[in-house]
Amino acid sequence: MHRELHHPLIESLINTLRDDSIDAFVFRHTIKEITKLLLYEALREAPLTPKKVPTWNGVKEYGYIKEEEIVVVSVLRAALPMHEAAIDTLRSAVSGFLGIKRDEITHKSVLYYDRVGDCTGKKVILVDPMVATGGSLCDAIKVLKAKNADTIYTLNVIASPEGINTVMKVYPDVEMLIAKIDEKLNDDKFIMPGLGDAGDRAYNTL
Repeated sequence: MHRELHHPLIESLINTLRDDSIDAFVFRHTIKEITKLLLYEALREAPLTPKKVPTWNGVKEYGYIKEEEIVVVSVLRAALPMHEAAIDTLRSAVSGFLGIKRDEITHKSVLYYDRVGDCTGKKVILVDPMVATGGSLCDAIKVLKAKNADTIYTLNVIASPEGINTVMKVYPDVEMLIAKIDEKLNDDKFIMPGLGDAGDRAYNTL
């Protein structure tokens, strides 16, 4: 399934990203803030495990998310700000990284780097800011399923309707949490109105 988050704060943050005059620092910071809101939704139904902890007035028992059972996987390099925001919040979560590059001629994605361990019994949070054709996200999900991920959530800042349909057709069991669904893809397979190249804007690359 997929779900778009409808909230004035998210709308304002997305519109900040659309502003081409902001610098890389502001772009990364805004991506991180959106990621925290998406993460909030992804963990809305997460169970809490009781744990005894020392407090100012004795040992007490409180509920905590089992962060060590969560794997945060990012698609390099545009997702790095999202990854940082997620692991800053989930300090005991495991990290994984996938390098997936889109061929600018065929528009197909190519996996060139895999640093994700066994995901058996784990909840995987896959972060990727842009879902254009959906090809890269499908490739990433395929890798995670081969590693026996228990459940997979994707956190996405911007997605096209075409990209969402591609992912949902192949992996209907994956839950996509999307900050904003944009209008369409253009003939060059770029999201419209989109943000431009998120990786380039986040790190001032050419």
